[in-house]
Amino acid sequence: MTASLSRTLNAIGLLAVCLVLLVAFVDQIAFGDLPCPLCLLQRAGFVGAAFGLALNVKFGPRPSHYAIVILSAFCGGLISGRQTLLHIVPGTGTYGDALLGLHFYSWALVLFCVIILGCGLMLLFDQQFAGDNRPLGPRAATFGLAMVVLGFLLAFGNGASTVLECGGGLCPDNPTSYQLFQKGP
Repeated sequence: MTASLSRTLNAIGLLAVCLVLLVAFVDQIAFGDLPCPLCLLQRAGFVGAAFGLALNVKFGPRPSHYAIVILSAFCGGLISGRQTLLHIVPGTGTYGDALLGLHFYSWALVLFCVIILGCGLMLLFDQQFAGDNRPLGPRAATFGLAMVVLGFLLAFGNGASTVLECGGGLCPDNPTSYQLFQKGP
């Protein structure tokens, strides 16, 4: 596998992670389904994975970039696994609406496992690290840059909405409104 093919595959992976963040963000804005603290931490895991993928797209594939993706996905997987275990017990209820039969935290657990598996498979191809510094073709470069920009915008948007939701303190366990928009104590 060449470095340019690896960068293109990382850009496609970045697109997938951006779509996950976009779906969660649209659900929050359009349907008023505010994320719980564990959901916010899962989003941070996706942002960390997107950051590692963006590094691979921008600077070329490196094992350290894949390590960022894997560690972020591992932490996000632990958090989503915790939330799944909290709600798997009968009678405890769920958080949020289901999407295609699974709740967002269950999807997050599956997707974090897929991210780790994908990075593991990519790391099997050593040739991508051989120092192939040829520039990407114009379409691949434009696509890669667009994915990096989209990832940055989604990370910023999710960060800003977290500040609006949680204010300067702890996030509520079951948020119903944005704390910064509430009037006085």
